[in-house]
This record gives sequence, C-alpha cells and structure tokens, in this order.
Amino acid sequence: MSDISSSTLANSLRWYVVHAYSGMEKAVERNLRERIERSGMQAKFGRILVPTEEVVEVKNGKKTVTERRFFPGYVLVEMAMEDDTWHLVKNTSKVTGFVGGAKNRPAPVSEHEVMKIVNQMQEGAEKPRPKVEWEVGEVVRVKDGPFTDFNGSIEEVNYDKSKLRVSVTIFGRATPVELDFDQVEKV
Repeated sequence: MSDISSSTLANSLRWYVVHAYSGMEKAVERNLRERIERSGMQAKFGRILVPTEEVVEVKNGKKTVTERRFFPGYVLVEMAMEDDTWHLVKNTSKVTGFVGGAKNRPAPVSEHEVMKIVNQMQEGAEKPRPKVEWEVGEVVRVKDGPFTDFNGSIEEVNYDKSKLRVSVTIFGRATPVELDFDQVEKV
C-alpha cells in the first residue's frame, strides 16, 4: 500500500457505535481486535473503546475500586466504513449491530462526542466516584459510630472527602453530624 492511500485511509477513520450484548463489551473488544488482526485490516481500524469509569465501593469496611461501564451494551469503534469492515464488525461474535444511520451504512459519531466520553473515562480513573450516590434530603441510617441505628436526613454531600452532614434527631432536637460514607446506609 502506498503512503498516499494509507494517509488518505487514516483520514477516513470515523467513530461508530457498535451495540453488543450487555456485559460482553470487553469480549467484543477482544474479538474485534483478533478478527481485524487475522484479516489484515489493521489500517482500516483505529481505536476501540469500552467506555468505563472507576467507582469506589466500601465492602466490610474495605475500600475497593471497581470498573463500571457507563454505556452498558455499547462499544466505540474507530474505522473506515467500507463493505469489508462493516461485515467484519457486524459478524463479530456478541455484536448485534451498529447504532444509528441506515441499515448497511451507520452514521458516525463526532470526534467531539467521543472526546467527551474519553474525558469522562480519564476523570473516573484519576478520581474514582463512589458507587453509592447520595442526595441532599435523602434519609439514611447510621450504621457505625456513636449515632448507630439513628436515622437522619442528608444536609450536605462532600464527594471530595467522602463525607456527609446528616441531621440526626437526638432528644427531640435536630443535630447536624459529619459522617463518612461508609458509616451510613440508605433506608
């Protein structure tokens, strides 16, 4: 292949959204890479992304960081849309098809949209989000510390410090108490 046609091909790579069986996104990514390699079509494909973010979970008092897909069932594929590449992706195990556009000519998504997803992935890797989302006004039960078994209403959420300010009623008076995320549970 000459330099001119390969650089033209690189410029024709666009992002497409591929629908996969939910929970099988990583398998689809692996299968696609293997099939592209076997068919010698590396020049017609770019990056393959499974949009994930890291979330912090507290189990038995231990913090663990796990990966969570924020678009379950979808894989982003950068590729030159041609008959052979379309067939390769469409006939990959655990792929149900492309999202958007005509039946045999899916519509690409913009680089801008993909970069928003990539940035979200990077932010999640740098600063994992808690798996449990808290909301002001939500009622929680204290499960650890001096206020164990008291219920209270969340007044403030601080994700940076993993702390909540909870209004607990003690002797008939509402008292604000600062608690760690792992000291409370949803009611």
